[in-house]
Amino acid sequence: MTKLSIEDKINIYNLWKNEHLSIKNIAKKYGISFGSLTYPMALIDRYGIECLNRTYHFYSSDFKEKVVLEMLDGKDSIYEIGLKYALPSNGMLHNWLRSYRENGYTIVTKKKGRKVNGHASRKASGRRNQTAQKRQKSLTREELKAAHNQRIHKKIRCLSGRTNRTRKAGQAEEVTKAVTQLRRELNLALTFILDVINSSTELPHLSRSDYYYTLKKVDKDDKNKGLIERIRVIFKEHHSRYGYRRITLQLKREGIIVNHKKVKRLTTIMGLHALHNRKRNRYSSYQGTVGKIKKNQIKADFHALKPDQKWYADITEFNLRGEKTYLSALLDGCTQEIIAHSVSKHPTHGHTMVMMKKASLVHPNTKQLTFHTDQGWQYQHGHFQKWLSNHGMTQSMSRKGKSTDNGLIESFFATLKREMFHGFEQDFQNVAELNQAIYDYINYYNTKRIKSKLKGRTPMEYRAFVLKQAQ
Repeated sequence: MTKLSIEDKINIYNLWKNEHLSIKNIAKKYGISFGSLTYPMALIDRYGIECLNRTYHFYSSDFKEKVVLEMLDGKDSIYEIGLKYALPSNGMLHNWLRSYRENGYTIVTKKKGRKVNGHASRKASGRRNQTAQKRQKSLTREELKAAHNQRIHKKIRCLSGRTNRTRKAGQAEEVTKAVTQLRRELNLALTFILDVINSSTELPHLSRSDYYYTLKKVDKDDKNKGLIERIRVIFKEHHSRYGYRRITLQLKREGIIVNHKKVKRLTTIMGLHALHNRKRNRYSSYQGTVGKIKKNQIKADFHALKPDQKWYADITEFNLRGEKTYLSALLDGCTQEIIAHSVSKHPTHGHTMVMMKKASLVHPNTKQLTFHTDQGWQYQHGHFQKWLSNHGMTQSMSRKGKSTDNGLIESFFATLKREMFHGFEQDFQNVAELNQAIYDYINYYNTKRIKSKLKGRTPMEYRAFVLKQAQ
């Protein structure tokens, strides 16, 4: 494999970041593996090119132990932990972890200075082996068996799965890896280890046939290590908002062609589950007939062939520990981007007009545009209907009590609350922080969040694509 210089890494980063070449194609160009590029690119992206100019750094035993314990905890991947501490290579972490296990789960720091000659080193090694053998021989057979039982119990009990259902996704793989490590570490027969595990009601059980089946399956996924790490990074970058379908689309954008079924299997093994909707009480702005009700011009035909042909608007409520804030949003039927929005403490007519004026400034050509809403009192207001007419818009309204008639904007509100509000209320100290989070999410939704209905593009990318096709 070709060893990359600092200049090579900088050139590769520029090709990936500025010229938008996929990592897979760059790896082919330089004759290196895809997996060897993902980590240094992510490191430069997070800490800048200056991180490549670091000189040798000595890591203390306390620091190594802290990092190793984080790896064993399993909350973050080795890839993420390496980025967190800005380590020049995540391969260091694998070495630390292996050394930690080989040295009886303790950190051993190498002594500084010149190495002793080979003869002295072999003598010292021989003395250590003799000491270990004497210590082992000093134990009786029953004491040795008890020590092995204790080590096996400690190892398996540390795993995340604590039930007997090994068919649960990911649990059989964890137990199988642990058993394989114990076989190498203690030099014991598989039958002895499995008998110890299966005789305890506190440990997850594993049969011999399941062990060999899972071992073969785990080996099959060794070739997917680079893909697994990339999936994990994508999932974390988008704060658990991406399911396997959207992850597949994102991989495709990066030049990694993989079947969605494979991505689904790997995300299940890793325990990565996207956020899901929970039924909540909905806000309704309907207060009876206070103005003129318009006919439904859309009739569930939400899609538009070009931008600025069909707009959909609505208001939704956020209740943060008794304090309320209201979001008024306007969505385009073609690109599904949020054209304009406004946030207010009260769902007033002025609140709606602020949003409309923002939209008309950015998209002034509104002639032959259909503007669809529910029958909320803000949209029945005479001043509002006159403003639409003056700007050449045709107003359309849903049928009474039929939220599905305005399904496009309702779907956006459901996605918004699922991905940044429901279950995250404790992250916001006050309404001001929540309002800022709403603005940030809408920017993310328009510019970064890809959609399968938009052929794997973001709303803003799809707008540019449609306008280019129309030329």
